[in-house]
Amino acid sequence: MLSTNLKHLETEQEIKEVLENNENVMVCCGRMGAMCIPVYRIMEELEKVYAHHVAFRDLDFDIPAAVFIKTLPECKSFMGLPFTIYFKNGKVVAATASIQTTINVTGILDRVFGNAL
Repeated sequence: MLSTNLKHLETEQEIKEVLENNENVMVCCGRMGAMCIPVYRIMEELEKVYAHHVAFRDLDFDIPAAVFIKTLPECKSFMGLPFTIYFKNGKVVAATASIQTTINVTGILDRVFGNAL
């Protein structure tokens, strides 16, 4: 399990449930590595701002359930961790790989899910 303050996804069923029960979902699939930790920290901070309309989750890249993310067509060419996927109504609307800044993440959140304010 990842050592973050985010809610963890551990099974494919949990992934499906969060996508079915939330209109807007951001999932960061990675490890506790140098490129992933900053993205988790950004998510932990932004969760407070976007809590009313975005579900933030993490997923350990090395567990069987991560196949759900790894095999998405949008992730096919990704080479670096983490894989960060944004879902709206269960469909992928954006996907990034590797380290992101707060500006990168908020730009995507605002574009695909609407502004937090």
